[in-house]
Amino acid sequence: MRRGIAATALVASLALAATACGSDSDSGDKADGPVTITWWDTSNATNEAPTYQALVKEFEAANKDIKVNYVNVPFDQAQNKFDTAAGASGAPDVLRSEVGWTPAFAKKGFFLPLDGTEALADESKFQPSLIEQAKYEDKTYGVPLVTDTLALVYNKELFDKAGVEAPKTWDDLKKAAATIKDKTGVDGYWGSTAGYYAQPFLYGEGTDTVDADAKKITVNSAEAKKAYGTWLDLFDGKGLHKADTTADAYAHIQDAFVSGKVAAIIQGPWEITNFYKGSAFKDKANLGITTVPAGSTGKAGAPTGGHNLSVYAGSDESKQQAALKFVKFMTSAKSQETIALKNSTLPTRDDAYTAEVKADPGIAGYQGVLSVAQPRPALPEYSSLWTPLDTELNGIAGGKASLDDGLRNAETAIAKLVPDFSK
Repeated sequence: MRRGIAATALVASLALAATACGSDSDSGDKADGPVTITWWDTSNATNEAPTYQALVKEFEAANKDIKVNYVNVPFDQAQNKFDTAAGASGAPDVLRSEVGWTPAFAKKGFFLPLDGTEALADESKFQPSLIEQAKYEDKTYGVPLVTDTLALVYNKELFDKAGVEAPKTWDDLKKAAATIKDKTGVDGYWGSTAGYYAQPFLYGEGTDTVDADAKKITVNSAEAKKAYGTWLDLFDGKGLHKADTTADAYAHIQDAFVSGKVAAIIQGPWEITNFYKGSAFKDKANLGITTVPAGSTGKAGAPTGGHNLSVYAGSDESKQQAALKFVKFMTSAKSQETIALKNSTLPTRDDAYTAEVKADPGIAGYQGVLSVAQPRPALPEYSSLWTPLDTELNGIAGGKASLDDGLRNAETAIAKLVPDFSK
């Protein structure tokens, strides 16, 4: 999941510059004292970080020979900060790495292969697609900590008042939005201009931004144009909120949904706790969660997201061994159950989906849509492809560029990121 889209990672991490990081920073460890490792956690500082901090204390209590220097880093800064730190041999020993970063950092040699290590001792317990997504060139560089995907989330009360059901297709959504507006006075749907949130439209037409196997850029293909055309149409019409092209669009859309001012949006499980804080979802049962609508091919699905825990290859052996033990603890069934119950995030291993975890309607709802989530290709540059799309789609939705011109610009920008791909 790309939590960098969210403006919620407002963390007081200015201490990073002064915080001890990685193997260079902990040279003061006594030979007979505990090993100190640094963990950069990129979770939401308000809703999620306290749970991780509590688990760190639990780990330290059970492992007196290891101390964990916990640092919460804003998600939208972490990738560049780690890239810079690792290049200077001063990175943290453990990183909560977004799934798209994992192959990119592995390609640079920044992550330690985890195959056969203590960290991956329970490999068979994890969902196979998530392990596969943590690989680069047949080696595993991360242990899945949490997973996510996008879903259509909706206000059941507003849908019931309008007499409409959860839409199966984008055409269904357009019709439902108009009916909801007529019956309730509330907009039925508000879409995002961000590239990540437009990804389901591509899947619905059987395509993607690139074909990694064929090494071909497909963002400007006929199928992609059809997909983005459908996406664009959902900003104009009765009950369809116009595009928000401001820097605060994410917050505006989220706030409107949780306050009952819009009936449906596309969103990920990282916002479950914030849904429940909204006036529209004080009754958790009012939150509807369903698969994103299908495109003209009949296909429906959204990107598989989430975060892995990865170990820095530049740390010394004692720190790496401590880091591996820490990663195993944090990704255990017990820890993942705790994280799910406290943070309402989705576990990555089946044995963590206990009855108590599945009693949370948000988790149960998102678990139900994971089956159609689409893993990202093992392309180190893949996550970077959304950056030019964020710019171009925003311009298209705001009327500053035509669909054709915007997609041509995106194609040109993506070609610079994957120069060995054909158009």
